[in-house]
Amino acid sequence: MIRINLLGTSKPKNRRSAGPAAPTIEVGDVGSPKVKVLVALMLAVAFNGFTWYHLDHQAQELAAKMKVAEAKNRELSGVKTKYLERQKEADSYKRRVDVIDQLRAGQAGPVNLLNTIGNTVNSTEAVWLSTMKDSGASIDISGMALSADAVANLIANLQKTGYFKSIEIKETYQDESVKDMQAFQFQLTCEKGKS
Repeated sequence: MIRINLLGTSKPKNRRSAGPAAPTIEVGDVGSPKVKVLVALMLAVAFNGFTWYHLDHQAQELAAKMKVAEAKNRELSGVKTKYLERQKEADSYKRRVDVIDQLRAGQAGPVNLLNTIGNTVNSTEAVWLSTMKDSGASIDISGMALSADAVANLIANLQKTGYFKSIEIKETYQDESVKDMQAFQFQLTCEKGKS
């Protein structure tokens, strides 16, 4: 019978050994270049696999975030469109209100003028107005007074109002058609002030 030693150890010459020999496997020299290249390749493959997995995971997260951001962008673009429409409506409304306010202010101008002249004529004795013409920067007033002093008092009272810059007499004369009393016809030109 032939014996083959699979353990790779030599047979002890002494048959009385302490125990059976342990099996061993020879891998080769650990410091050999083939093993080192193999280990380096395995480490590089593992590192590349981990890096690829990590970057792929980040790419998937970014893609999901991009989808969410695009949906939010579409939603906000709708809101922006509505906001711009409302802003146009508000601007249009504001322009209308401004026009109405300007028209009201324009209405108050003649009312203030009439009130000023009416109060002044009422506070001056023996003076009556027959016509008043507003020609923008100036006002032409015609009327009748019982004396030349009444006309002078009217001019003084009109200057006291502060509504006019200057007041000039165009013409004043005694009306001969009135027989029972003394009557003076007058025409004044009043230049409006800055108010």
